[in-house]
Amino acid sequence: MSKTLIIIIAAFLLFVMALMGGGFFILWTKMSALSAPAPTTEEEVVEEEAPAEIGPLYSLGTLIVNLADEGGKRYLRVTIELELEAQDMTEEVEKRLPQVRDSILMILPTKTFADINTTPGKIALRDELLAAMNDIVTSGNINNLYFTEFVVQ
Repeated sequence: MSKTLIIIIAAFLLFVMALMGGGFFILWTKMSALSAPAPTTEEEVVEEEAPAEIGPLYSLGTLIVNLADEGGKRYLRVTIELELEAQDMTEEVEKRLPQVRDSILMILPTKTFADINTTPGKIALRDELLAAMNDIVTSGNINNLYFTEFVVQ
């Protein structure tokens, strides 16, 4: 092979590699532009809301109930925390604790495993319990109810 043929082949390969590098560079910048958020003008800037402060928590402890499944072989062990609207509600919840626990113990045994096995089922249970407890308290609202333990056996 002559030296000129080797130089022509090397120049051609170098040219092809440069084209490939340029193509990858353009592709990379296009992909980066797609994943990056679009720049906003000052009019479009919206202040982000600060996360809501959590209210005072009141622990109801652990409750164990039989589920309404056939044969009564399944039970639910649940630990519940209540988020109160204000700190002064703690006294009322303590006064009405037997009523609050009773309302929970009247609702939980009516549920089957199929009712509470899924996330939507747990959310529905939470909403039902929250509504029942808010009917009991009078000095404010219970803002949320948290299951800190939820075991079905």
